[in-house]
Amino acid sequence: MKPVKVGLLGLGTVGTGVVRIVEGHQSDLESQVGSPIIIEKILVQNKSKERAISIDPEKLTEDPWEIIHHPEIDVIVEVMGGIEDTKGYILEALSRGKHVVTANKDLMAMHGPEILAKAQEHQCDVLYEASVAGGIPIIRTLIEGFSSDRITKIMGIVNGTTNYILSKMSQEGAAYADVLKEAQELGYAESDPTSDVEGLDAARKMTILATLGFRANVALEDVDVKGISSVSREDILYAKRLGYEVKLLGIAERQDDFISVSVQPTMVKQSHPIASVNGVFNAVYVYGEAVGETMFYGAGAGELPTATSVVADLVAVVKNLKLGVNGKQNLLSYKIKKLKTDEQIASKYFMLLHVDDRAGVLARITQAFAEFEVSLESVLQQPNVSNPEAEIIIITHDANKAAVQKVLQAFEGMEVVKSVKSVYRVEG
Repeated sequence: MKPVKVGLLGLGTVGTGVVRIVEGHQSDLESQVGSPIIIEKILVQNKSKERAISIDPEKLTEDPWEIIHHPEIDVIVEVMGGIEDTKGYILEALSRGKHVVTANKDLMAMHGPEILAKAQEHQCDVLYEASVAGGIPIIRTLIEGFSSDRITKIMGIVNGTTNYILSKMSQEGAAYADVLKEAQELGYAESDPTSDVEGLDAARKMTILATLGFRANVALEDVDVKGISSVSREDILYAKRLGYEVKLLGIAERQDDFISVSVQPTMVKQSHPIASVNGVFNAVYVYGEAVGETMFYGAGAGELPTATSVVADLVAVVKNLKLGVNGKQNLLSYKIKKLKTDEQIASKYFMLLHVDDRAGVLARITQAFAEFEVSLESVLQQPNVSNPEAEIIIITHDANKAAVQKVLQAFEGMEVVKSVKSVYRVEG
């Protein structure tokens, strides 16, 4: 019954949740792993700061190396964030035979292969369930639940801030800037929301999911990223009229071992389950060759949902420690990464064009699509009440990205096309 001692790096929102769960659920945890789990030391920036929970001051330290070099600490739980300094702490901990649980999506997206290789070298566990989708156990599901299947597609709402903004725009007809301000006031968006609204946060999470799902080392620069800052109230109204919702989707696809990963505002058919995921909630849709379609839904952030994933990883590490099998789960990618070209990436597209309102314009536009072999599913033309231009709404059949880009370039040279107002990928 010797206790397992834990060093906690960070006592912010998630770190506080980890302490609450470990201390509040001690009997349940002990019954699962066969010994007490004790948080021995906690790294903080300021030991004298007032905190939301009561903690023995002797447990607090402002020196990370006091935890990393502590001879009795078995597991490091990292919830402090950051990249370069944090990477150094984790690599040093692994080199000393300490196991690691982290919630750091930025670190794992950028340096995951190096960290996992170091863990394997020293027969240590590195688990990072909380780095993607908060309380949804999607990483463990990809590793274990789909171990006998072959994943062909992962599609997810993995950023709660953007989903909150788009949901409010859809439900209330509000403008982007107004909803963003509200999200900041409620604490859903940072004062500098760039990482969320420009898709960078979602891209880091999709890097992790694609790497695990396809077992190839997908890098952040492999992800084609577009955020939601250009999504207008009119775009969302048109989408709803056509039976779609606009969502910021991360999409990772594999076909014949060629993969593509993107994050972009996407029009999703209202009948698709992911279209009904609203507010700050997350959802990940996984397609397997054997299992078919599955969806995982839940809280994507927050103190206790995220801390729940962290502590679940901690329990897994301790169980492995008791069994003597730490470092046996091979998470290293073994497949050569082969990225799809634009000619291989195919989907439906929605386009909203502002054009001259006169005879023959529609024929010229459809001719451009035909020239580059892009077939059309539907075309709707209507007058624009606010100016003399007409609006043409087009949804294509599946078309490759390169051909669609050529069509858009052709529009730039057409006098009758005043502007390409919006272009969105279409799913469902």
